[in-house]
Amino acid sequence: MIEHSTRTVDGTEVDVVVLSEGPWRAVLTNLGARLVELHVPDKSGRTADVVLQRPTLEEMAHDENYFGATAGRYANRIKEGQFVLAGAGVQLSLNEGKNHLHGGIRGFDQHVWRTHLDRDANSVRFSRMSRDGEEGYAGNLDTHVTYTLVPPVLRIGIRATTDAATIANIVNHAYFNLGGHDSGTILDHVVRIRSSFYTPVDDELLATGEVRAVDGTAFDFRTPTAIGARLAEVDNAAAGREVTDSAGYDHNFVLDGEGMREVFEATDPRSGRRLTLSSNQPGLQFYTGGYLRGVSAKAPLEVYPAYAGFTLETQTFPGAPNHPHFPSARLEPGESYVNSIELRFGTV
Repeated sequence: MIEHSTRTVDGTEVDVVVLSEGPWRAVLTNLGARLVELHVPDKSGRTADVVLQRPTLEEMAHDENYFGATAGRYANRIKEGQFVLAGAGVQLSLNEGKNHLHGGIRGFDQHVWRTHLDRDANSVRFSRMSRDGEEGYAGNLDTHVTYTLVPPVLRIGIRATTDAATIANIVNHAYFNLGGHDSGTILDHVVRIRSSFYTPVDDELLATGEVRAVDGTAFDFRTPTAIGARLAEVDNAAAGREVTDSAGYDHNFVLDGEGMREVFEATDPRSGRRLTLSSNQPGLQFYTGGYLRGVSAKAPLEVYPAYAGFTLETQTFPGAPNHPHFPSARLEPGESYVNSIELRFGTV
């Protein structure tokens, strides 16, 4: 079932779309092609909204945490916003100190997309054209983000094509707390990541170019481990953000295997909810929300605590245009960028 309504935000009309089936309910908006709510049942059949979000659309329009948004044209960080493409230097906009993050000053998350409903498929597609020169990127990039709810699965499909050589790394930036968005921290969630390597970062959270084995480190989630179990061992300077103790994980994990495969699993021991992620991407940015303390929250909360949720940004590696040994982010005319995401929920 699909419900559709409109609201006015900063003088612009935006769409709010609800996909539902039984107790399952996904609320979305074309403001940033964004996931606003996701209600799923626990082991006792009680439903809860398991994604974090700001309390109003007005706050979402200026959200620096990218709650639920589509981030692009290039998600994650590019050092000084610079790289070489087709033999020519490129300068992107700078929006995190002297670096480029999640598409720049006005990335995909801050645009109002076109909305296309597919009632038969219980699906909504958001689309927009990122024009040549936007935030410094070359080429007109035609992007489509499709959300489809078929319980117990939410599928997110991201596709893009270009008319000139460019780079693309477009991700979904939802934050999850399987106990419910208002249930506290995710530090007791038990996680497994199918990853034998990760890419270390420097004090600005920029990928150094190294690919390091997880064996014997706090980044080894190949066997199920609580998120908070080794948090103090994570060396993370937080890129100038204020944090207490460890800032936690905000790192790219090199995913084992290729093609569409299961890469991640998380379980909340209290509610019994389990989330399994399948992806076709080479990397996963696993961020555990260490910088979220004091960020305004949906009711019944006023603000979120640190570690209120985790992200699962399936991606090309951060900074890939400047590290030739990383998977390429280059997109040429005639090619399609495809980021396929399957979120499967269950209970234990």
